[in-house]
Amino acid sequence: MKTEKIDWKGKLSSRKFWMCLAGLVLSMLVTFDVGSVLAERVVGMITAFGAVAVYILAEASVDRAHEEGHDEDIDGSAPDAEVDEW
Repeated sequence: MKTEKIDWKGKLSSRKFWMCLAGLVLSMLVTFDVGSVLAERVVGMITAFGAVAVYILAEASVDRAHEEGHDEDIDGSAPDAEVDEW
């Protein structure tokens, strides 16, 4: 049986992963009858950390794309394309 490496960078940059983790921890806190204030604080910390992790990994991806000389932005538009301003 071939063992595959886990793509931790991909997992940590997934909002679904962080919401799943927060839901799992919240379920455990409710199961063990932890107070609602503590449960809210713990879930808040998990989601905040997840948001920071996703932001850092997204910025690293953008920086790497610029270093490699890609001419397209993340959204696929050319960097010199006109942008409609409101």
